[in-house]
Amino acid sequence: MSSRATLWRALLALAVVAVSLYVALTQPPRLGLDLRGGTRIVLETRDSPTVRADAEATDRTLEVLRQRVDALGVAEPTLARSGERRIVVELPGVQDPREAAAVVGRTAQLTFHPVQGAAAEPGSAPAGDGSRVLPDPDAPGSFLRLGPPALTGEGVEDAEAVLDARTGRGWTVDLSFRGGGDEWARITGAAACAAPGDPARRVAIVLDDRIVSAPGMESSVPCEAGITGGSAQITGGFDAAEARELAALVKGGALPVPVTSVEQNVIGPTLGADAIRASALAAVIGLFCTGVFIIAVYRLAGALATLALLLYGLISYAAVVAIGATLTLPGLAGFVLAIGIAVDANVLVFERAREEYARSAFRSTDLRRPLRVGFDKAWSAVADSHVTTLLAAGLLFVFATGPVKGFGVTLAVGVLASLVSAMVITRLFADWALRRTAVRRRPALTGLTVTGRIRARLERRPLRLMRNRRRWLGVCLGLLLLAIGGIGVRGLEFGVEFTGGRQVLYAAERPVSADTAREAVTDAGFPRAVVQTTGDRGITVRTGELSNQQQEQIRASLGEVAGKVTVERDERIGPSLGDELRTHALIALAVAVAAQLVYLTVRFRWTFAAAAVAAMAQDVLLVVGLFAWLGKPVDSVFLAALLTVVGYSVNDTVVVLDRLRELRRASPRGAWPELADTAVAQTLPRTVNTGMGALFVLIALAVLGGDSLTDFSVALLAGVVLGMASTVFTAMPLAVGLQLRHPDRSRPRPARGRDRDRDRTGAVV
Repeated sequence: MSSRATLWRALLALAVVAVSLYVALTQPPRLGLDLRGGTRIVLETRDSPTVRADAEATDRTLEVLRQRVDALGVAEPTLARSGERRIVVELPGVQDPREAAAVVGRTAQLTFHPVQGAAAEPGSAPAGDGSRVLPDPDAPGSFLRLGPPALTGEGVEDAEAVLDARTGRGWTVDLSFRGGGDEWARITGAAACAAPGDPARRVAIVLDDRIVSAPGMESSVPCEAGITGGSAQITGGFDAAEARELAALVKGGALPVPVTSVEQNVIGPTLGADAIRASALAAVIGLFCTGVFIIAVYRLAGALATLALLLYGLISYAAVVAIGATLTLPGLAGFVLAIGIAVDANVLVFERAREEYARSAFRSTDLRRPLRVGFDKAWSAVADSHVTTLLAAGLLFVFATGPVKGFGVTLAVGVLASLVSAMVITRLFADWALRRTAVRRRPALTGLTVTGRIRARLERRPLRLMRNRRRWLGVCLGLLLLAIGGIGVRGLEFGVEFTGGRQVLYAAERPVSADTAREAVTDAGFPRAVVQTTGDRGITVRTGELSNQQQEQIRASLGEVAGKVTVERDERIGPSLGDELRTHALIALAVAVAAQLVYLTVRFRWTFAAAAVAAMAQDVLLVVGLFAWLGKPVDSVFLAALLTVVGYSVNDTVVVLDRLRELRRASPRGAWPELADTAVAQTLPRTVNTGMGALFVLIALAVLGGDSLTDFSVALLAGVVLGMASTVFTAMPLAVGLQLRHPDRSRPRPARGRDRDRDRTGAVV
């Protein structure tokens, strides 16, 4: 049975690695604006007969455009209002500005009309009630007389491009209507009452004064009742790109006011080659130090885990490329950091194997059994911590928009890849190594036969933390009040993405590289300004509040490296992370926390779940308070770091709670404070070793990375430290306090699956 399981693991690992290697070598990554550049489109809103194009209407138009761009598959776009009537759209990786403007700027007025009959000639402008004569798409040279619109695009709830292989229609657009589709049933019911062959038996779907589809009612459609169910299908000989484009336009809805494109150009990356090279160097140094640390602690087992982690990086990268996710510099930093975090599952297994070996009465040179027990025992903690993180990632993807949605995608990819790496690939490597005769003769080489300094010290001096749980909770409350005081007293310094600011387009006398221009703006005293090259001699500088004197300082500094510099355009811009995006992000985060609370309640008990969520909320507030006191900017990079802190905190807490549950099953009558102290002591080596692995990467990024990566690293450094500390000093004391105050008088829950065999003894038999 064991050999068969090993064979299946080997085949699975080989298939995953082979596919990942093929994808990584054959498909290029999709890079974001900061790494590759893209297209900038400046749109200007116009008054319509019924709506004035003021700032409010422009903001509504911006949100429709955001939904449209997201539906088109352009990840990580940047959209911001400039002045009262202009919208700046930046699309990473798009190199044809005219084509992008044609799609993004379309009005997309969708209407559904009853067909009144055929017409001999085209009509003029639509009548006052909306009736019109338009060409018949199914009969070239013929025209249809359409009645007033009976339904508009506002009645459409969703639109999706679908390949209809069953009927042979090719690509179609499936629609679903709001309110059950009552209006659609009424329109189709009236059409079904016309005689077969009569044009009035058709319903015309019109997009921007063009009939895209005019389906006739089949004989099975009942008169007056029509097509029920709230769905419809648009056909028209579309290819895949046309169907997706039409679905995006319909789903995004009609623009509140018309827009025209006033500027289209290709822009350079927001980060220069120097910053990218520095970040890559930091990643390599950090990962090298992490590998050395793991090998020093776990010897041969650590070396095999490091090799598995390299394959984890390959699998994660290939998955991100395969699904078409956009790679930005913060995303790459998080991606590299996730490799360090993936050490956690391996460390859990190795520490469990060490415990099993130390507990064995007869310490054999065959370490395969301790390692197998280590994998079996670690599975529960690994599964719980990964499921809670996947819950958060999935809900962030479903409910959030913009960069928060992208973060959910990369987070889910990293979690799934770490499961394959730790529980399949590392296990294969370790099982193969432990079968070698040279290893069996020298078991100390594996690193699994030693206790470890931290564990040995804890065995000599057991922890008694829970005796003073009220003191620890009081200290945590004091730190929390200090953080809240910083937010209230100093406030948060929101970045230009949240507040908007000023954008200046300069024209230089001679071409200049983005790195040189960025260095000049930094020398002028604006290290956090976003600097991009536009065309041959254009330089765009986007920053927060900027006085005229400061703008002149930037112009003068640019003049030293680019010759004579003139101001082509100077305007205020709105936030690229608007109110709706922030609202969606908060909703997504709240739903994710609620889902984790429910899951932890089911897996553990409500007292444990409440303690885990409280510790996580404390960590988030402490990091935010730290940034408030330090005066660090809060931007999209900080938002990604904050979401990562959430994952850190829950992961650390779940591991300790899982051990506490196991100890409670083994000793049903044990006192909660003593059991909690034991759980902390037994998991502390894992916590320290995992945290050290992540700290190496973060310190390297903080020292060698740019300003934005430094802030990113500071937030995550704080998150790592707080995640380790809050588990011990907040989650566990709170869990014990709640459990003593609300005791569970029922018998301990029976174990399920693999846990059943170790209920009483704590060992798998």
